[in-house]
Amino acid sequence: MARILITSALPYINGIKHLGNLAGSMLPADVWARFKRGQGHDVLYVCATDEHGTPAELAAAAAGQDVRTYCDEQHQVQKKAADAFSLSFDVFGRSSNEPNKRLTQHFAKVLEERGLIEERVDRMIYSIDDARFLPDRYVEGTCPHCAYEKARGDQCDNCGRLLDPMDLINPYSSVSGSRNLEVRDTRHLYLLQTKVADEVRGWVDARSEGWQPLARSIAYKHLDEGLIDRGITRDLKWGVPVVGPDGGPRPGMEGKVFYVWFDAPIEYIGATEEWAEQSGGNWRSWWRLDEGADDVRYVQFMGKDNVAFHTVSFPATILGSGEPWKTVDQLKAFNWLNWYGGKFSTSMGRGVFMDQALELLPADYWRWHLTAYGPEHSDAAFTWEQFQATTNKDLADVLGNFVNRIVKFTESKFDGVVPEGGEAGPLEAKLAADLKAGLEALTAEFEAMEFRKAAQAARALWVLGNEYLQEAAPWTALKTDRDRAAVVVRTGLSLVALFARITAPFMPGSAERIGATVSATDLSWPTAEADLLNLVPAGQTVAAAAVLFAKIEDAQVAEWTERFGGAEG
Repeated sequence: MARILITSALPYINGIKHLGNLAGSMLPADVWARFKRGQGHDVLYVCATDEHGTPAELAAAAAGQDVRTYCDEQHQVQKKAADAFSLSFDVFGRSSNEPNKRLTQHFAKVLEERGLIEERVDRMIYSIDDARFLPDRYVEGTCPHCAYEKARGDQCDNCGRLLDPMDLINPYSSVSGSRNLEVRDTRHLYLLQTKVADEVRGWVDARSEGWQPLARSIAYKHLDEGLIDRGITRDLKWGVPVVGPDGGPRPGMEGKVFYVWFDAPIEYIGATEEWAEQSGGNWRSWWRLDEGADDVRYVQFMGKDNVAFHTVSFPATILGSGEPWKTVDQLKAFNWLNWYGGKFSTSMGRGVFMDQALELLPADYWRWHLTAYGPEHSDAAFTWEQFQATTNKDLADVLGNFVNRIVKFTESKFDGVVPEGGEAGPLEAKLAADLKAGLEALTAEFEAMEFRKAAQAARALWVLGNEYLQEAAPWTALKTDRDRAAVVVRTGLSLVALFARITAPFMPGSAERIGATVSATDLSWPTAEADLLNLVPAGQTVAAAAVLFAKIEDAQVAEWTERFGGAEG
C-alpha cells in the first residue's frame, strides 16, 4: 500500500467558514482521504488554521481582544466546525505555532544564503488616517489590466493577475475607505523569483501532466506572464518575526514579520511536525526525500484563487532552498461555489456558513450535495431549490428508500433474520455483472479525483439496487416460493452492506447507520472482484433505522430563504 500525503488549503482565522470554502478544499480532500484509507493506504491528511496577517489583527481589534487570544479562540471554533462536518484531519495545526515559526525562519535563512533573498528599500502605501502601512490586500482600487474596480493590491479576483498595490488605479484603504494615502520608504526582504523562474517552469512541466486543465492553465499563465521578485515581509506586529543570523532582531528590520503567503504554505510542513509531536510519528519521513519521503505521493486540494501561490511562490521557496524537500505530485483545484447570482462572502455575511448549516440539517446532507454538485470543473451556484430537489431525490428517494424497504420487509416477513434457502438465478447474475462494472467505474472516478462523477457513479449503484428490488419483487415471490424470496432478501441486504461501504467517503455518519441496519461494520472500500451479493450471512439479525434521510419540505425552504436570502439576495 502507498503512503499518501494530503493537504487542503488552510482556512483563514477570521471567522467561521462558509459552504463555498468547504466545497472548494477541505471537503473534497476529506472525501478522497477517506476513499484512500478505505483501500488500506497509509494516509496523512494535514490542515491548519492560517493565522497571520492584517485580517487577524483587524478581526481581533473588532472583537476587543489581543490577536493571540482571538486566534486561540477562533482556532477552536474552526476545529469544532470541522469535527462537526466529520473532516478527518490527522492534524489540524496552527501557523502561529512554533514549528512553522522555526521552519519559516529556516527557509528565509537558506534562501538568503543562496542569493535568493535581498533587502530592498521599498516604496509602500501608507494610510495617514489609519496610521499604518497597508499590506497588499488592504489596498484596493481599479485593476490596470481589466478595469475591475475592486482589485486588491496582491491580486485581481476578476482577471487573476498578480498585482503590486502601486499598480492600482485610484487606490484606497480597505480598512477605512480612506484615499488619504501616500508612498513612504520602508525596508523589506524580497524573494528573487526571477532567478528560479526556469527551475519552477521545469518543475511544472515535469509535474503537471496529470493536473486538471484549471490548475495547469493558472500555473502556465503566471509563468508565461513572467515571475516577478516578491516582497516577503510586512510592517505588522503579528506574524513570524524577521530575524538576523544570530536569531535576534535583524538590524534595520526590527518589528517586521514575514508575509502570510510566505509562511502559510510552509505550515503544511509545520503542521506535520505538530502531528509528530502529538502522535510520536516521524514528520521528516513525509517531507524529506533524503529521509524516506521519496515514496510519498503528495496531493494538494485548493480553490482556484490559491493555485498561483502553490504552483509558483511556494515551489520557488522549496526549490530555491536547494534542500531535498518533497513537492506536490497532484494538485486538484476547484472553481467557485456561488450563492445564487453572487459570491459567498465571509466579510459580507452572504450565504450559509458551516455552523449555520448544521442548525438546519445534519452534516451528511451538506457533504453529499457539495460533493455531488460542487464547483469542480466550472463555477456552480448554490440554491435552496436545487438543494431540496437533489437531496430528496438522491438521498431520500433512492438510497434511503432502498435501505428502508428491504430491511423493513425482512423484519415483517422473516422476523428480522436473514433467511436461508434458494439459489441465485439469472437476475442475480446480471446484477452481479452490473455491480462489478459500476464499482469499477466508481473506483476509477475516485482514483481520477473526479468527485461529481464519482458521486453520480455511486448513485447509479443505488439505482441498480432499487431496480433489482422492483424487478425481483420479493413480496410477490413470497406468496408462492419462499426460497426465491429468501434469495432476493439476502441479495438486497448484501446490497445494503455494499452501499454503506461505497457511501462512507461521502457520508461517513450515514454509512455507519446504513451498515448498522444489517449489522455490517466493515466500511472499507470494496473490490470489484469480491462476492458483492453475499456480504450478509444467513442467520444475521437486521433492524431498520429511523428515517435515514428526511425529505426537505417546501416550508423549510421558505423559512431558510427568509432567514438567509435566496434568488433576490
